[in-house]
Amino acid sequence: MANSTENTSSSAVKYGEREISEGELITFPNPRVGRRYKVEISLPEFTCKCPFSGYPDFATIHITYFPHEKVVELKGIKLYINSYRDRYISHEESINQILDDFVAAADPLEVTIRGDFNPRGNVHTVVEVNHVKSN
Repeated sequence: MANSTENTSSSAVKYGEREISEGELITFPNPRVGRRYKVEISLPEFTCKCPFSGYPDFATIHITYFPHEKVVELKGIKLYINSYRDRYISHEESINQILDDFVAAADPLEVTIRGDFNPRGNVHTVVEVNHVKSN
């Protein structure tokens, strides 16, 4: 007798895939506006695809920021980062795009995004970008 998982269509969109496709950077009010403090987020399961070969690239994304009026919600950033897994995008562009989207959503006082990509073909790449809010 077949179990219920075998009857599930493999072409149906799974709930996790749906959440990832709808993932966006969500913010909430900073509970300590006026106090300068640092938030560090590490996302060790970043994936994207090489725009030239199609091979997967893997990285750990490190986000360090000083909130202004908004703080980034962690589940939202997890889903947003996971949305890159099927994108054909270079290391450099992916990290710069993450920075642009983060700044647009959270408007932090300062933020650094660092992508530490796993070696592939004997090449190890680290891309780091930062932004400081202008007065």
